[in-house]
Amino acid sequence: MKVLLTHIKELLQIRDIHTFKVSGTQMKELPTLRNAWLLIENDHIADFGTMDTVPKISVEKNIDCSDKLVLPSWCDSHTHLVYAGNREQEFVDRINGHTYQQIAENGGGILNSARKLQGTSEEELYRQSAERLEEVIKLGTGAIEIKSGYGLTTESEMKMLRVAKKLSDNHDITIKRTFLGAHAVPSEYKNNKDGYLDLICNEMLPKISEEKLAHYIDLFCEEGYFSVEDTHRVLSEGKKYDLIPKIHVNQFNAIGGVAAGVEHYALSVDHLEVVTEADISALKNSDTMPVALPSCSYFLSIPYTPGRQLIDAGLPLALATDYNPGSTPSGNMNFVISTACIKMKLTPEEAINAATINGAYAMGISNTHGSITKGKKANLIITKPVPSYGYLPYAFGSNLIDQIILNGKPI
Repeated sequence: MKVLLTHIKELLQIRDIHTFKVSGTQMKELPTLRNAWLLIENDHIADFGTMDTVPKISVEKNIDCSDKLVLPSWCDSHTHLVYAGNREQEFVDRINGHTYQQIAENGGGILNSARKLQGTSEEELYRQSAERLEEVIKLGTGAIEIKSGYGLTTESEMKMLRVAKKLSDNHDITIKRTFLGAHAVPSEYKNNKDGYLDLICNEMLPKISEEKLAHYIDLFCEEGYFSVEDTHRVLSEGKKYDLIPKIHVNQFNAIGGVAAGVEHYALSVDHLEVVTEADISALKNSDTMPVALPSCSYFLSIPYTPGRQLIDAGLPLALATDYNPGSTPSGNMNFVISTACIKMKLTPEEAINAATINGAYAMGISNTHGSITKGKKANLIITKPVPSYGYLPYAFGSNLIDQIILNGKPI
C-alpha cells in the first residue's frame, strides 16, 4: 500500500540513518522541512522532500496536510501498562498527607498492585491492558516498553509478560518487554530478601528465558527496596540469559545505582529525580541513556529530574510516561512533553528529541523508529492545524492530534 502525505506545513525530526541518539547541545537542534511531502510504502517511509519535488505517482491514499505538522510517533521507553485495577485510594491518602514510602510500608504501593494482579485472570488482565494500549496509540505512541513487576511470584510475573507478548501479537505497535521481578520484596519474603532474589535468579529467570518472554531485565535500586549489591547480582544473572540491563534508580535517593547501571552497560537508567555530580560523571562517555519521567514527579509531587543539568553536561536525555497505577496513571506522552518544558525547562526541540529519537534509543529500536528517515517504520503523528511545533507543549490541555499512522496504516 502506498500513502502520500502532501502540503505538510512542517515535517519534523529528519535524520540520517546513522543518527541513533542526540546529546547535549545537539538536543536543541530539530531538523525540519517546510511545505513538504512524504511517501509511505507498506510499513516504511519510502521518501520525502519539498513540494516542488513531489513525485507524480499512483497511490492508494493521498492525505492533505495543509497547515499541519507531521512528526514521528512518540517512543515511550518506560511503562508498567500491564496491571490490574487501580490505586485511587492511595491517591486520596497522599492528598491527606501520607507519603509514597508510608503507603508502601503499610502494605500499599507495589504490594497492593501485586495482590490485585495475582487475583486477576490472564484474560481479564489482557482486556484491561489492551484498553490502555489502544488509548495510548490514539495519543501518538508508536512504540512502547512494558515492564512486569506487579506479579512478584513466578506465575504472576510470567502472566504479565505473556499478556505483554499477546498485546504485541494482536496490535501493530512495537512492544518491548522487560522483566522487573525485583520491583519490591513481596510480603512473604519481608525478612528474607535474599531468598526472594534466589527465586528471581534460580526460578523466574530460567522460565522466562525458556518462553522468550522478555528482552530486558530491570530492578528498583532504592533504599528500602534493592541495594547496589542486589543490582549487581540481578543484572549479572539477567545477562546470562541475554537480557539487556535497565534500571530504576535515584527516584528518592542516590545510593550508587547509576554507576552500577553504567558498569553493566545498562541501555537506560530511569527516574533520576535525584542526581549527583558522581552520577553525571558515571554517565559521561557511556552508552547509557538517562530517562526522565516527569508525569511521575507531577503526580507524586516529588522533584523533577534535573534535565537541564543533564543536557548542559553534554548528556542525552529521553522522556517516558512511567504509566502505572500508583505513581503515574497516565500514558499520555503529549502531557509528558509539555511537563518537561514547563517544569524541567527543556526547549520544545529538546523535548521532542527526547520523546522520539532518544526514546527509541532507550528501547533499542533507533534503527527503525524515532525519526523521519528513509527505510524506518512509517509511524507518524499528523497534528491539527497549529502555528508551530512550539505550540504542542504550549497548549498542554488540548488534543492536537488529527490522525495517527501506525506501520504505514492510517488509524
